Amino acid sequence: MSVSPCPPFLLISPKLTTLCRKRKMRCDGTKPACQQCVRAKKAEACEYDDGKGKTRTQLLREHIARLEARIRELEDPEYVSPAVVLYDPHENSRSCSSSSIGSSGETSLYTSHSPLSFLSDSSPASPNTSWSSLQPSASPSSTPFVPEIYFDDQQTRFQPPLELARMLLNIFSPHRRQCGLDIHMGHVVDTLTTSPKEQRHPVLMNTMYLWACFISRPEPLSQHEDHYLGLALDALQEGLRDGEKTIDIIQGSCLLSMYFLANGRILEGSYHATAAAALAVQCGLHINTYQGKVWSTDPQDQYDMKPSRTGVKEGERILAFWQVYNLDRCWSVILRKPSIIPDGLDPRQSINCPWPQDWAEYEAGHINVVPPFQTIRGFMGGEVSPSGFSTQAMRVKASALFAQADQLSSAWEPRVKGPSMLLQETQALERAIAQFITTLMPLDQLDAISVEDKHTLLVAHTLAHTASVQLYRPLAQDDPLVFDKCARSARACVAVIKHISDRDYKYLDPIIGPCWSYAADTLIIELETREVAWTVVETDVRSQITTLLYAMTTLGPRLPIVAISAAKVQKRLSEL
Repeated sequence: MSVSPCPPFLLISPKLTTLCRKRKMRCDGTKPACQQCVRAKKAEACEYDDGKGKTRTQLLREHIARLEARIRELEDPEYVSPAVVLYDPHENSRSCSSSSIGSSGETSLYTSHSPLSFLSDSSPASPNTSWSSLQPSASPSSTPFVPEIYFDDQQTRFQPPLELARMLLNIFSPHRRQCGLDIHMGHVVDTLTTSPKEQRHPVLMNTMYLWACFISRPEPLSQHEDHYLGLALDALQEGLRDGEKTIDIIQGSCLLSMYFLANGRILEGSYHATAAAALAVQCGLHINTYQGKVWSTDPQDQYDMKPSRTGVKEGERILAFWQVYNLDRCWSVILRKPSIIPDGLDPRQSINCPWPQDWAEYEAGHINVVPPFQTIRGFMGGEVSPSGFSTQAMRVKASALFAQADQLSSAWEPRVKGPSMLLQETQALERAIAQFITTLMPLDQLDAISVEDKHTLLVAHTLAHTASVQLYRPLAQDDPLVFDKCARSARACVAVIKHISDRDYKYLDPIIGPCWSYAADTLIIELETREVAWTVVETDVRSQITTLLYAMTTLGPRLPIVAISAAKVQKRLSEL
């Protein structure tokens, strides 16, 4: 009985790669990568389908099916996952082949409770317990979340499938301010289906996916941090080489730094924070040159400045700069290193970027176009800007006060009377901190605003009070009145904790952990001075320290760097 031959373009050769078959191209069968894939610069995506196992594409289809079933389970607890029938893309080719590969074109697969159940279920490593012996807190080991595969033209090797990307962004979105990013997530999601040129840079996207996995600990999704971390670092290297979409690269670098810092990986976090700040200054993000012309970050700026979108694009630049500023100023204090972003009298070294605003203001096209001014120096000098009272602006001001307090504190020499100018600057900053705290929304009113603004203002309150602790710390040992100021500020940090609900701990900025550590150190010193005579005050101090430890041990499992702070405080208490 004669069998009609298959159409020529469906003939399968044992040496034909899946990519060559898809493009109907001649393949030389070279391994590990054929010449067609090498010339196309897709050697890492070259694969052969010899019928002995599932291709990467098939595995990806099955994985997507698991994810979709898992999403249904999360949306409806009573939903029971049915058998998932997957389409076999090689059905026709196998049926037409002269070989005896008579497999059916469908694969029946029962999904498990977890979409990632086929991977190891390892939990994150416990953080270290001492600042003095910091070691990197390793991310959970993983098998790649998305295998190295060939994507279609509207995808790159840095992208996960569309539905998976949307799921990860939905997880990340409520936490974006936790890691310092203020970005319009709706616009980001919309770009997923656009052309690669219009999409956000892979370094920004993969750092958001990385954070989505990180905040999912100890769920199985967290096992894939290493995968997205690797993609983000690769994309960062390519982005710096290409010099395109610089704003995205800066934002992604900040997210990388925050990820490392939150995990107690101090050197890596410091490195990326320094790089992001230096790049922001190099691109001129600290300068307000809007005034009717394009604010270009580099000669090859990929941002179109169409009139209808100028507000949004300008807003992204402004918010990106202040994201870097908060990172640079706050963590330079914690890491005991010089800050990178200058703010001097020289116009090229002066921060003239407008105060950050809410996204609604930028979408409406409301941008501060006044002539360049010294934003931070003006605030420190007592100037009041009508645009300087947004939630984001209050966070920036708290960072500025925190950094300035540490700078003045470092200028004092123990047991050496400082110059009168330094004393005047210290007193002026003390008044500035007190005045700033009065402009913050009262703690008992924070539940009336959005949860994102509440979490931002909780950090702003804490930073402001910690700035007072830092300001007089060098003088507190020898002056009881100055020490009393430090102790009152430490108690004010504790008062902020009493307005943090259990749900709020999931969204707190990692910087709050070291701030609590500063407050605890001050109260422990006070406790040591009260140990000689048992007093009511001593009992109250112990209660304050207990509250701080509760907050730190609650947040510690989510942020290893806070667990390090908690362990340090507990060790000091045990030595009393």
